[in-house]
Amino acid sequence: MRPSTIVVLDNGASTIKAGEAPEDVIIVRIIPNAVVRSKGDKTTYFGHEMERCRDYSALHYRLPFEKGYLIDWDAQKAVWDGVFSSEILGVDTTESSLLITEPYFNLPNIQEVYDQFIFEEYEFHSYYRCTPASLIPFGQLFSSDTAPPAECLLVVDSGFSFTHVVPIIDRQIQWYAVKRLDVGGKLLTNQLKEVVSYRQWNMMDETYIMNHAKESCCYVSTNFLEDLETCRSKPKRNPIVKEYILPNFSINRNGRIRQPKDELAPTDQVLVMENERFTIPELLFRPDDIGLGQSGLSATIAASIMLLPSDLQGMFWANIGLIGGNTKFEGFYDRLCSELRSLAPVEFEVNVWQCASPITETFHSACSFVKDPEFFDHVVTRTEYMESGINASRRKFRDWQTSGENTKESEKGKAKEGLDDEDTVQISRKPSRARVRTNTTSTRRR
Repeated sequence: MRPSTIVVLDNGASTIKAGEAPEDVIIVRIIPNAVVRSKGDKTTYFGHEMERCRDYSALHYRLPFEKGYLIDWDAQKAVWDGVFSSEILGVDTTESSLLITEPYFNLPNIQEVYDQFIFEEYEFHSYYRCTPASLIPFGQLFSSDTAPPAECLLVVDSGFSFTHVVPIIDRQIQWYAVKRLDVGGKLLTNQLKEVVSYRQWNMMDETYIMNHAKESCCYVSTNFLEDLETCRSKPKRNPIVKEYILPNFSINRNGRIRQPKDELAPTDQVLVMENERFTIPELLFRPDDIGLGQSGLSATIAASIMLLPSDLQGMFWANIGLIGGNTKFEGFYDRLCSELRSLAPVEFEVNVWQCASPITETFHSACSFVKDPEFFDHVVTRTEYMESGINASRRKFRDWQTSGENTKESEKGKAKEGLDDEDTVQISRKPSRARVRTNTTSTRRR
């Protein structure tokens, strides 16, 4: 018997996007994925309880994720308990199915703990685990009224810990061409804290405040050298300067950008944001500015596409999609389009697709996926897990390891039967040009 409730959990390192599907009206709930201790009111908040906090100064964060991987399971369980409770979703886990996202290149021992928590701790009826980018083909990011759905996509997922470039062919991630840039929202916030603490106020303990200042003031410059010269020639008297009024929690007032008509009170403290506004997001395109030995985002995208079959590369240049919180920076889209056009071959068209809410795009794509009648063919049930353990998940969930294992097993089986190499099905490896060409000529998009 299939469960009537399907819980969708986009389990990000910064926030959890949670909801129930299928429903007529799907409501996404964005919950901080952290256990937070406030020094102001001496209270500990678990995930969704953060909205009750009134003093955000000097918050101490305990994050379940570290360097992109889920390692603190006690903290994660405390957050999940709140998500599944009556305060948020109010679901009976024993009669529900779960779709949950996991990090790219997740480690096998961590995947095993996922299975143990889902089936042994929460006793879900069944569940499906996958990476965020693998759900995007089911959503509306690449939808068009004038062309059929593209079979070749490239998803740029710029999140809290890292930025990943993920090529997809026929809804399967091509793991051999996936690239990772070690710049995410956490690094940008930490860099802003260090710069501001050196130049103005000591903000090293004010992660929440500086993250809000980053999201409110920062932008990606489309002409970095020109903006830098503007700040140098007229310091604090140029159109780039913005004043961020620091919060005053004694009167329950949050931080905000100072408007032209705002009058400062004697107790107001002002943070002057000048070249910090664009030099911090610049790290996405120039990580070598802080000593990271990696190429920028545009060059990383080009390198990923170069690893793909040459006769399909034009389709990937024409279908580049953006998800993740960092893609919301003002100017990000224009800067990326400009740099990609200079890197792409002249005969290819460059199209970058963006959505209204890149933070929740994965969640909405997952909701579309669970409405597919074939969804329950991909899940692992609790009965299967109790019989086979983690092997049940490894058989059904395709990731960067199982895809390669399936390919090797397929090749061995074909060899025993005396079949030619040309008949071997390649899964998540560099595909045969002739085979892919016959499958995609009818839906080629430019």
